[in-house]
Amino acid sequence: MSTPPIGTFCLVLHTHLPWVAHHGAWPVGEEWLHQAWATSYQPVVRVLDALAAEGRQHLLTLGMTPVLAAQLDDPYLLDEQHTWLGYWRVRAEGMAGAREQWRRQAGRRECAEASHALDDFEARWSSGASPVLRRLVDDDVIELLGGPLTHPFLPLLPDGIARPSLAAGLDDARHRLGRRPAGLWTPECAYEPGLERAYADAGVGHVVLDGPSLLGAQATTADAWWLGDSDVVAVGRDLDVSYRVWSPKRGYPGDPWYRDFHTFDHEWGFRTARVTGRSVDPHDKAPYEPARAAAVIQRDAEDFVGIVRQRLIDLRERRGERPGLVVAAYDTELFGHWWHEGPAWLAAVLRALPKAGIRVTTLGEAIDEPAGQVYPDSGSWGLHKDWHVWTGERAAPIAERQESLAKETLQALDATHPRTHRSATHDTLVAQALLALSSDWAFMVSHDSAAAYAWDRFQGHDQTARGIIHALARGDIELARDRAERARRLDNPFPVLDARRFLDGSAS
Repeated sequence: MSTPPIGTFCLVLHTHLPWVAHHGAWPVGEEWLHQAWATSYQPVVRVLDALAAEGRQHLLTLGMTPVLAAQLDDPYLLDEQHTWLGYWRVRAEGMAGAREQWRRQAGRRECAEASHALDDFEARWSSGASPVLRRLVDDDVIELLGGPLTHPFLPLLPDGIARPSLAAGLDDARHRLGRRPAGLWTPECAYEPGLERAYADAGVGHVVLDGPSLLGAQATTADAWWLGDSDVVAVGRDLDVSYRVWSPKRGYPGDPWYRDFHTFDHEWGFRTARVTGRSVDPHDKAPYEPARAAAVIQRDAEDFVGIVRQRLIDLRERRGERPGLVVAAYDTELFGHWWHEGPAWLAAVLRALPKAGIRVTTLGEAIDEPAGQVYPDSGSWGLHKDWHVWTGERAAPIAERQESLAKETLQALDATHPRTHRSATHDTLVAQALLALSSDWAFMVSHDSAAAYAWDRFQGHDQTARGIIHALARGDIELARDRAERARRLDNPFPVLDARRFLDGSAS
């Protein structure tokens, strides 16, 4: 007779990048996607495939934003990704022939990784990500969380934009994967009282909030909760556990033996140094040693499993027989892109947790009987857990323009859409408005991370949408059609998007 688990652990990975196709390449733009795809998405899927081959199921819950899913299926980006992988291998082969021994060693490592990634891409990804994800979902390896189309900050949007964008985003996942997600990753874990009604109306069964949103409402992150007076279930990210891996000031990726993300060999464009120390200048960093890093991976995996186990033991001692829940959530891009050793750590943790008596499963499988109702205040997983990253002094100009654009888009639709049939002009107007409403632009400006690029991207989509709106308002249908056609040639992430969903605030 098997021993009951001491509790449940759920890993949630949030996978998102804004629309970058045809909007710059290097150092920002399409390069973001190329790197994340090759160094995070492919390695994480390989980990999942390896664990599934061992007979493991319900390994993690994967949030995939529709705007990223669209890019991973886009024919142009598929061709560009294949080219990028080939160029990665060519550069690595060049470095492998360098004069310095340490460069030759690094080049050989890069060449092996590039060759593996290229072969893997040609074998499994050349038709896009949807077949890859569908297999993992159908085989019960992962649960997929859906989201609104372009990752907008939902509390800042009028219902007439937020609700149909959410419904269309969930339908987009059904179109790509054959089933509509039951769960939702709320962009930026952003919440305000009342949003649960929009979730429920969209058919969402469960959502992820940040831990402080629940703790501030005198709830715990060790249980699932009914959100407000709805039948939507909320779970909260356990920050004490999550921050063991990644936090602004500490976490495993900062270990001296791990590969340093920020230090480049600028001649070849590869990361060849280890962290060495937080205060060590880049030119003084020591060469990366994979064998030493491998030992640290195992140590950190054991430490994490020990932290989770002790957390669950403490909960059982306080709560009696009711087992606890630990939810850890991260950006998928942490594993491989930001933290080179992340996928290997992930595999070690997912193998070790069950051996430690911990049930590993997905959110949908973990949610049993909620502990009660919770009424959180407004919050997010942003800095200080409030909204200031998206509404504060730096972001205010974007937030104000986004607010007016959302209202003007709805007004233009109600005033000018033919309603009896689809209108490509209005479909493009909605697409451009939604691209402008992405939460990424304010985030990047607030954090001064490629802020000029973010401003340029926001203003481009904003001006394009307003140009269509103004032409429609003047009754110049030809000009509106021409502006929409030019925009559609550049940006067409959602060809099936029907602007009629946004008429009269309808989400049907």
